[in-house]
Amino acid sequence: MQKIILFVLTAALLLAACGSQPSPAAQPTTAEPKPVEATSTNPPAATEEPTAASATTAPVATEALGAAIVTYKIVPGESTLQYEVGETFLNDNNRFAVAVGVTPQVDGEITIDRAAPQNSMLGTITADISQFESDSGRRDNAIRDRFIETARYPTVTFVPTQIEGLPETYQDGQEIPLKISGDLTIREVTKPVTFDAVVRLEGDQLSGQAITTILMSDFEFGPISIGGMLNTEDQAKVTLNFVARP
Repeated sequence: MQKIILFVLTAALLLAACGSQPSPAAQPTTAEPKPVEATSTNPPAATEEPTAASATTAPVATEALGAAIVTYKIVPGESTLQYEVGETFLNDNNRFAVAVGVTPQVDGEITIDRAAPQNSMLGTITADISQFESDSGRRDNAIRDRFIETARYPTVTFVPTQIEGLPETYQDGQEIPLKISGDLTIREVTKPVTFDAVVRLEGDQLSGQAITTILMSDFEFGPISIGGMLNTEDQAKVTLNFVARP
């Protein structure tokens, strides 16, 4: 009898213990939401604004400006310095004529700024006047040995001090009138002069003409007189025709 009672009590305790355990289905199914990743709130990379460094073009502009500045050298042989002086032949019924002498030995440099033409510059111009040739060998020898003494003072020098009329812009092949002032030295005597010039830049060639007048007496060699034969005027026209290339 006691065994039956113990069995019944034991079974009751086991049933009570099982009834007190919660069923797995009774567990709550809700869970805390997972945190959202930070990248989900950032704008797509493709929508970012370009930086200032990526947008700048300054280095390209600087290179273009540098390439625009070119130095042109006057080409001897294709350029000339010329004088013109009036002569009166006393032994030929006072016949009047104009003596013309030319030298092709001209040198100099001109710097052109294509981007800003008003910044262009003219260097010193020199010419070998001992090479003057005219239509008279007698005249050429007299100029070389007696009057201008070009055998002793062969070089004429012009040092520019001011250029007026340089444009802000230009078109290829356009003729540009200029006034070029500077110091002209002949026979070691220096005087200020002004040339009226017209220049043209076309392709890679710079060309032009510059004209002035001087008094030979200012440079202490004229007017020239050969007794009983001829007299020259004091005024002489000086013309520079030049071709220059890079």
